[in-house]
Amino acid sequence: MQSAIGAVSMNLKSTTKQNCFLVGAGELPSYMIPVSEGDYLIAVDGGYDYCRKWNLLPDLVLGDFDSVSSALKEEIAKMQEEMPDKTKVLPVMKDDTDMLAALRIALARGYRSFRIYGGMGGRTDHTIANIQCLQFLKNQGAEGYLISDREMLFLIRNESIKFEPKSFGIFSLFALQKQVTGVTIRGMKYPLNQAELTDDYPIGISNEFIGEEAEVTVEEGTLLAVMQLM
Repeated sequence: MQSAIGAVSMNLKSTTKQNCFLVGAGELPSYMIPVSEGDYLIAVDGGYDYCRKWNLLPDLVLGDFDSVSSALKEEIAKMQEEMPDKTKVLPVMKDDTDMLAALRIALARGYRSFRIYGGMGGRTDHTIANIQCLQFLKNQGAEGYLISDREMLFLIRNESIKFEPKSFGIFSLFALQKQVTGVTIRGMKYPLNQAELTDDYPIGISNEFIGEEAEVTVEEGTLLAVMQLM
């Protein structure tokens, strides 16, 4: 599955040299997260379980830790004593989700490219909250991707995005506001030309890559892109 994601080079190429990887407690990938030297890794609450499973050493462990086992809570408490700069315990009662709090910290550290794993599946409300986190990142001039074994979600706003000919899978677009205008799709099974997408008509669902260079353009508005990778 990692190779499927990598086939869409646009989605995982950043305009910055370093990426921030965040691991949540949702549906986790079956492969090791491709963290490189210089990247920043945050284990968000129960995502710490995944990091331990794959022997990944987070740069920061953050959360209210309501979704981790008692044994891991003891381990995290020890980390907080020994490495307070790498551990941040959040209150259970708060306005920000654990994921949003982690994103704020990484933005303050200068990161502008984010890969969120374990941010989908499980509770639907958590998935929707993380889609809103993609909106938050976009509003900060940053790029974010929600990635699982089966799919990748990201936003397209007032821009054109190209996909390599080797991209494959199902590709869907959904309006995140009342009207998104000037939507053009080229190089896919179902093209569009200067179309308008609305938030009450899912016409953008289930497009397909066809082995050509593809391009999606949005003149005004924000679309949620969903790439099915299986």
